[in-house]
Amino acid sequence: MLPIASGISADDRIANAIASHLDRTARIFDEQLRSDLPPVAALVRHVEAYRGKMLRPTLVGLCGMATSTTPSADLNTLLTRDHALLGAVVEMVHMATLVHDDVLDEADTRRKGLTVNRLRGNEPAVILGDYLIASAYHLCSQLQDQRAALVVADASMVMCAGELLQLHHRDDYSLDEPTYYEIVARKTAALIAAACRLGAACSGASDATCERLATYGRRLGIAFQIQDDLLDLTGVESVVGKSLGKDLEKGKLTLPLIHHLATCKPADRGRSLVLLEESGEGHEQAREAAKALRRALDSTNSLDYARASAKRLVSEAKAELADVPESAAKTGLLQAADAVVERNL
Repeated sequence: MLPIASGISADDRIANAIASHLDRTARIFDEQLRSDLPPVAALVRHVEAYRGKMLRPTLVGLCGMATSTTPSADLNTLLTRDHALLGAVVEMVHMATLVHDDVLDEADTRRKGLTVNRLRGNEPAVILGDYLIASAYHLCSQLQDQRAALVVADASMVMCAGELLQLHHRDDYSLDEPTYYEIVARKTAALIAAACRLGAACSGASDATCERLATYGRRLGIAFQIQDDLLDLTGVESVVGKSLGKDLEKGKLTLPLIHHLATCKPADRGRSLVLLEESGEGHEQAREAAKALRRALDSTNSLDYARASAKRLVSEAKAELADVPESAAKTGLLQAADAVVERNL
């Protein structure tokens, strides 16, 4: 069964091919990060537990199989070592952002364990994130076609720009939807789009097909972030496996809150702004303010609005696959899109 969701069951052959691809990806990942220095090796072992859904490497594999022009009864032959290497690259870049995000958010848990910053402090966490980025580019240099490195580099720059834009708008309670979408399209969706593009390109797909797959990934990535934002407000920490409520605590307005502030009555908006201020203060009053704010979101159907927005993006993502030939891998991509908004972790 594919790790993105138990609901993806297009074909046992696809599931087996992706499982083999992810095993190879994990081996490349582990080999690349091996260190002869015990403190470094210990940190690397710890961060390996961050490999959870493996969404990005999975999309590399699914896009690679869905666009392959090589007929084969054995799906495993459609995915090469380069596909697995690219999977390791995008996963390393992703994990670097998780390590750095935990520093920015002062998060304590990730994948149901302690974050690196909670375990060792901010300084080792920052350097470990840099180590992961450097390792990703070292892996990229092993590819004969260096266009992949350009795609990964561009996505990394776009992600950093998105994070900087979000930091600029912390505690900005006038943040609008277009700016929110610009932030998430960059900080989350860019790398998912790159994973889809790289998987297709590695299989020899045309530029037009690679662009369609990248657009699929971009829409999927935005929907994924909206679902993450919803889980931060409504999820159960023991299920989600990471610190929740950090968006409120750090003054990050997400889509449900943006919708609520834009649609509620002026008096209710004033009360909600007070609750937003109180929810960022980090004590018992903050927890009560966060609960009251969630009730306020229900009064404007803002959680449902965000869910509907994510589902609309998933539909748009799936529409980008219309010209991709029918196959079990394409069905897997369609099911992966649905799984993004159905997950609870």
